[in-house]
Amino acid sequence: MDKTEPFRERIKELTELINRYNHYYYVENQPLVSDSEYDQLLAELMDLEKQYPQFRLPDSPTQRVGGEILSEFKTVRHQVPMLSIDNTYSEQELRDFDRRIRELIRTQTVEYVVELKIDGVAVSLIYENGLFQLGATRGDGWQGDDITANLRTVKTLPLSIKHRERLEVRGEVYMRKDDFERLNRTRIEKGEEPFANPRNAAAGSLKLLDSSLVAKRNLQLFVYAGLLKSQPATHWEVLHFLKQLGFPVNPHGRMVKNIEEVLHLCQSWEKTKDSLPYNIDGLVIKVNCLKTQELLGATSKSPRWVVAFKFPAEQATTILEDVIIQVGRTGVLTPVAKLKPVPVSGTIVSRATLHNFDEIMRLGLKIGDRVFVEKGGEVIPKIVKAVIQVRSGAEKEILVPRNCPVCGSQVVKDEKGVALRCPNVTCPAQVKERIIHFASRGAMDIEGLGESRVTLLVDRGLLKDYGDIYSLRLHDIVNLEKMGEKSARNLLLAIQGSKKRPLSRLIFALGIRHVGAHSSEILASHFRSLERLSQADEETLAAIPEIGPVMAASIRAFFANQANVQVLEKLHKAGVTTIEETQPESNLLGGKIFVITGTLSRYTREEAARLLSSRGGRVSESVSRKTDYLVCGENPGSKLEKARSLKIPVITEEELEKMLGKG
Repeated sequence: MDKTEPFRERIKELTELINRYNHYYYVENQPLVSDSEYDQLLAELMDLEKQYPQFRLPDSPTQRVGGEILSEFKTVRHQVPMLSIDNTYSEQELRDFDRRIRELIRTQTVEYVVELKIDGVAVSLIYENGLFQLGATRGDGWQGDDITANLRTVKTLPLSIKHRERLEVRGEVYMRKDDFERLNRTRIEKGEEPFANPRNAAAGSLKLLDSSLVAKRNLQLFVYAGLLKSQPATHWEVLHFLKQLGFPVNPHGRMVKNIEEVLHLCQSWEKTKDSLPYNIDGLVIKVNCLKTQELLGATSKSPRWVVAFKFPAEQATTILEDVIIQVGRTGVLTPVAKLKPVPVSGTIVSRATLHNFDEIMRLGLKIGDRVFVEKGGEVIPKIVKAVIQVRSGAEKEILVPRNCPVCGSQVVKDEKGVALRCPNVTCPAQVKERIIHFASRGAMDIEGLGESRVTLLVDRGLLKDYGDIYSLRLHDIVNLEKMGEKSARNLLLAIQGSKKRPLSRLIFALGIRHVGAHSSEILASHFRSLERLSQADEETLAAIPEIGPVMAASIRAFFANQANVQVLEKLHKAGVTTIEETQPESNLLGGKIFVITGTLSRYTREEAARLLSSRGGRVSESVSRKTDYLVCGENPGSKLEKARSLKIPVITEEELEKMLGKG
């Protein structure tokens, strides 16, 4: 007997067992084992796969973290076209759909299946011999992009099923509302553009060429169709069969006997849709009988046996009175629509962002247009379209500015984007925004130096940059509007107190493009002084974990700018702390990089991070190949799986204390 056979069998057993646990945890929301037991099994599987890689199975749960990097997506042709669905928007249109169906098949009533219309990205999933082989986007309906590597990271997508015939399953990849908000907070912190809504975020994630980045987005899946070789009698039975195979089928689907029940569900969901943790934009109504579906057939664009009921958009029409150009702290010019005030979704809307001038061209807007306004994601007001049929001829073109509306400098367009930017770092609009950011709570935290007061100080010529904050004197500000002596003295005390903020807060306050709060902590820990950071070259910066070439180039450009150097000199002369005053007690850890996951029993994460720093260690937020150790507490997240897949040592809290000489 082959001595390795027991290991092959154990790998097979563990793979099946962990995949089963994953299904119940992610799809059924019913954990079958404790996190610690799960982690032990996963660790055993990873160790065995490391020793016997030839036995690793294609559906191994260790392959969920991604890592495949593509140069481009291949195009694949759908064997059965992914046709679009006709939309309806009213009760009468639904009744007309039902009437046409009954007339075509000559029956009194039709049985329907009503499913939620998930606001996501349609995908096709191909299984061969029970294994997930290919995943593709809908594309133009006839062909789409091969996104198999990215779809493997979706934890609700089964990598293997107990069905040996070839099977194509169709579904919708989406992002939950809470994951969307978390992603946008991270993007904003890094100086990146936030996504407009969860659907855009899901679509953008699936277009990433590095699947390990997709794995971090926590995408989800619901399936709604299966193209089976041996079809059952009804669509409802297909959904039940897919659920039995382990696919995530939305639990809110309903089989109904007639159009009246369909209408009742539409009315009910229109009122309660906001309670869901994900976005839906309507319901999908399908004829349940598959033979009837086949009989009804399809047009060149859409099947005749299915229709979507779209919820009425919470829209209003109003007049686009003007377009105002706002200049941000990085110099980006953002057009903002000034609207005749109109109620939308319970609030009065008088402004809406237009994002950029390419968006204005796409919408074909003119000042004076009557426009449709809605709240994107039911939060952010946006213009949907102009009603060009009612134009009088008095409307005015919206001109793309050649010069900054504040300082008059000639604007430039980003090489790899659509943004227009004012390159003048002394532009008053940028100055105000940079000072507001510098004084904000997450930066230097200067209480009393908010937007209105900064605007007043800049307009009065008392502040030309944030370095001037530390030159303010009582006689400069005591007579300003709404100030008074007490407020003036409190502001000066707050300014004085801000001089001792940690170096990481100062770096963040400088407003370097792409450098967020966490990146600032990494830079402060690595360089320990602003002077050393300012002298670092791009290669050195890019080599630091979590910094990379884009941020490195931005940092280098900031410190190479003479105007910025002059402002930093003001901070230095004012006595602002520009070094990391807390020196490591020792260099015991010699710059090793640690990532912490889960809940520690003896320390908070902040305490553990300070302890590691005091011994010469460095703490990172994400696991990468440069990570030296993962410190694992109770209820660890996906970082544990990522660390094990990269063969990074995982240590307990007790093992950490021994490394620190405390055990």
